[in-house]
Amino acid sequence: MVTHIQDSTTLHNGVRMPWLGLGVWKTQEGQEVEHAVCSAIEAGYRSIDTAAIYKNEEGVGRGIKASGVTREELFITTKVWNDDQGYETTLQAFETSLQKLDLDYVDLYLVHWPGTGTARFIDTYRALEKLYKDGKVRAIGVSNFHVHHLQDLIANCEIKPMVNQVEYHPLLNQPELHAFCKQEGIQLEAWSPLMQGNLDLPLLTELADKYKKSPAQIIIRWDIQQGVVTIPKSIRTERIQENGNVFDFELSSEDMVHLNALNENRRFGPDPDQFLF
Repeated sequence: MVTHIQDSTTLHNGVRMPWLGLGVWKTQEGQEVEHAVCSAIEAGYRSIDTAAIYKNEEGVGRGIKASGVTREELFITTKVWNDDQGYETTLQAFETSLQKLDLDYVDLYLVHWPGTGTARFIDTYRALEKLYKDGKVRAIGVSNFHVHHLQDLIANCEIKPMVNQVEYHPLLNQPELHAFCKQEGIQLEAWSPLMQGNLDLPLLTELADKYKKSPAQIIIRWDIQQGVVTIPKSIRTERIQENGNVFDFELSSEDMVHLNALNENRRFGPDPDQFLF
């Protein structure tokens, strides 16, 4: 049982990745993102997830510095955006992100979307493999990859992705993808775990009452008990603290089954097969 906010899973290359992190999608550059990062780290979070397209990497870097926690204690993720995909352009994009974050290395670097055409994301991933071999990133992976994208990549890469970050929540629990990732030793990670605020489900209300927790805490705990890393986003200190307060209870196996049964294959973000570039 995962019982502490800094508990972690071990990726297939031996690197440890916290089960819980702060996502900063749509968090504004400047004071807003700096405050969110500092609040999360003060609350015990050790993982921060950003991306080039979020345009807040500089603020994340300042928040990390201001937190006073040593770099080695933190797990920082960023991602290469679609416009920069390709071998050389990805290498350049990484250096830009590293400079903005003001870090010597990144813990996890991801291909943000697969897009159209296998060849392009394979070239992009080759750049990630080089960054990994060069010691500039501790782990590499992908985001928003379906099973068929992963199969194409695995058939053409040297280093299997360590993480696949996808939209994942009770209304979209992607059992086939989850099973495939488990089989291949790829850690599944949830973005938009809180369904972009669409938490008004009767079962969530019922379980929140039962466990004396919020609906958001029920989902975050469900993620972790599913073996899925999760990165809920918030800019409010009290909500960040609340989201991290999920390590003092455990959902019953019966309640886990009921939550899994909510699946409707419903997305709040784009389908990777339709988000083309």
